[in-house]
Amino acid sequence: MAREEDMTHTTNIPSVDDSSRPAPIAPTQDSQLENDRVATSLGKAKRKPIRARSEVWDHFTKFTNSEGEIKGKCNYCSKEFHCDPKKNGTTILRNHMENCKKYPYVVESSQMELHFQSTATGGGREGGDNVASIVNWKFDQVLARKALGRMLMVDELPFKFVEREGFRHFVNVICPKSRFPSRWTMARDYFDLFKEERLNMMNELKNSCQRVCLTTDTWTSIQMMNYMCLTAHYIDNNWILKKKILNFCPISSHNGDAIAMAIEKCLMGW
Repeated sequence: MAREEDMTHTTNIPSVDDSSRPAPIAPTQDSQLENDRVATSLGKAKRKPIRARSEVWDHFTKFTNSEGEIKGKCNYCSKEFHCDPKKNGTTILRNHMENCKKYPYVVESSQMELHFQSTATGGGREGGDNVASIVNWKFDQVLARKALGRMLMVDELPFKFVEREGFRHFVNVICPKSRFPSRWTMARDYFDLFKEERLNMMNELKNSCQRVCLTTDTWTSIQMMNYMCLTAHYIDNNWILKKKILNFCPISSHNGDAIAMAIEKCLMGW
């Protein structure tokens, strides 16, 4: 019985009062600032460096001086300029490239160059002879932008073509003074070029031809949208057959009434 009593005897474990436990140590302000600084530094370390997108960095070297200022050093004359992207930008670097005396491709704005220009003979007919003549040439940024817009139009290139790396490198090699417009600028120039060509074509149809023959071409896209292209055929004063697109527009259907209404609307605009 004594052994059974010992086996059934339970030991009472004294409970620990919660008030006697040590309170957790609250973080101090200094430790909180230290943790924030460490977290910020870790976040900055994970961020990838942004590659310089401006073409001026082909001629400048970016560095940070002892005072923590971001500067750019010219690779030709070793002059230093402030180029903090949040304060200065790259405009001062571009202006320096136009006036740097040691820049190998600098050309004075008032100086002209001799250029061989090829002109076709034979009244513009195919198979005519090409004759080269010497003319004065000077770089013009406005004419370069117009020529670029015409290239996009003739070759049916997208506007973002002017922002591609290969094209920018090619232009920078053949003409470093040329400035690259953005695709939004080219879209505006494209519309201005359209209005200019439209006015020239209206004058040509008014003064250089007697009769015009119209043809239409209609089709349906993969999005099930109907389109019509209206083309004018005529013979100018030099007896050269020409054709010009007057309009390219969507139409409701391919029936005769819809096509006739689209043609009438287009001709009223001309």
